Amino acid sequence: MAARHLAGAQHPPQGEYDADIIILALDRAEETQAAIASALAQRGLSRHVTVVDQGSSPAALDRIAAQVTHSPDATLLTLGSNRGVPAGRNAASAFGRGRVIIGLDNDAEFANPDTAARAVRSLDQTPDLAAIGFRILRHDTSTEDLSSWGYPRPLLTRASESFASVTFVGAGHAVRRAAWEQVGGYDPSLFFCWEEYEFCLRALAAGWRVRYQGDIVVTHKVSPERRVSWSRERWFYFVRNRIRIELRWGATWPALTPRMAGYLLKGARNSRTLTTIAALAAAQRAEWGTPRLHLSRPVRDYIAANDGAWRGNLIARLWYDVLRDRPGSTCIRQEAGTR
Repeated sequence: MAARHLAGAQHPPQGEYDADIIILALDRAEETQAAIASALAQRGLSRHVTVVDQGSSPAALDRIAAQVTHSPDATLLTLGSNRGVPAGRNAASAFGRGRVIIGLDNDAEFANPDTAARAVRSLDQTPDLAAIGFRILRHDTSTEDLSSWGYPRPLLTRASESFASVTFVGAGHAVRRAAWEQVGGYDPSLFFCWEEYEFCLRALAAGWRVRYQGDIVVTHKVSPERRVSWSRERWFYFVRNRIRIELRWGATWPALTPRMAGYLLKGARNSRTLTTIAALAAAQRAEWGTPRLHLSRPVRDYIAANDGAWRGNLIARLWYDVLRDRPGSTCIRQEAGTR
């Protein structure tokens, strides 16, 4: 997907360099400016900062452009409208050539000036790692951002440590470009929700691994409306995409019955019954007739050991994922792979 240049450097650096730091923008000019400033302040590595705007208001876009106009190592591109998170990340990643792609939400900041350098170093030291998920703390309190915890709940006690994972949270992460290129980037048809998990499944199937690394930290500005608001559209994508991914990787409808029943129950509890039904139907339409993918036994064992084993039995999952929380107080944060 072609992006149009708006401000800053016309091209990424010539030759080899360590990392592209990518940020997606859609209004929230003040937060986006702070995220860009945080990226430009990263030291100890060679890097380029690429911001992709997806339909900000003219006033917000002017403010974002002003942040990069005089920076020789930053570029502002636009897609003209909101094409979704995976398409935006693909456009930003394709613009650069750094061997690592570091993603930062536009309402997040790096905790330290060497955060990006540490992520690059970690990937360089572990050749089979496709991606690293960062620890995400609340910007206002420096405590754990529970809305951005995308891993089994029992692992919260290890938030400052590192462990093997089957996904990462997009607010702060690093992806090896070689892995991103091999698996074809993110799936733009998902638009929003579960794109990191779907990417990781393809990476795991291709022989890569994924890790959460609690010593690499970003801080996240969690607004009140972000915590409590979950629109019908967001819930639709949450359900549709999760079922789509399961179908794509060979799950049968009977095998998906408990998950779909849970979504229907959760939707009913939060006035989202019709949205849930529409999402389930859309998942079937989207994946109808498409070739099914399959995970090898070693990959399924990896997922079971590093995700499923931590999530407990069906009753525990029903409580935490269906009965306890409002729908999608986060996206990928509520649940990851359960194969």
